[in-house]
Amino acid sequence: YIVPEYYKFDGYLSPSMNLKFADVPNGLKALAVVPKEGWAQILAFAGFLELVVNKKSSEPGNYGKGNFGLGNIGLGNSIQDATTRSNKLSVELANGRLAMMAIIGMFFQDGLTGSAWGDWANYTDSPL
Repeated sequence: YIVPEYYKFDGYLSPSMNLKFADVPNGLKALAVVPKEGWAQILAFAGFLELVVNKKSSEPGNYGKGNFGLGNIGLGNSIQDATTRSNKLSVELANGRLAMMAIIGMFFQDGLTGSAWGDWANYTDSPL
């Protein structure tokens, strides 16, 4: 929602369909424009990350990547103190849940007003 408001890639999203990145609208309207093959690639990539790259551990939210997720390349080792690590993982989970609620709110506003950044006054059926 945020990046396409300020920047769009040059070139083609789908050369075979003659679809440029600039032709894809922001928000929920993009769902109908991006080809089904593109959505399949996105889902395949997300599935690969979830099933192959991220390895669950006994601690919720700990995938063994260390600070900033750089543990795979030898940087950002894990926090060794169990209490501090547990506290930071809890904060990370809470922030992730807050971000999920925020994006759902943006979906809802986009669906009602036509823009995630829209003015509620544009929603004529609004009781506000």
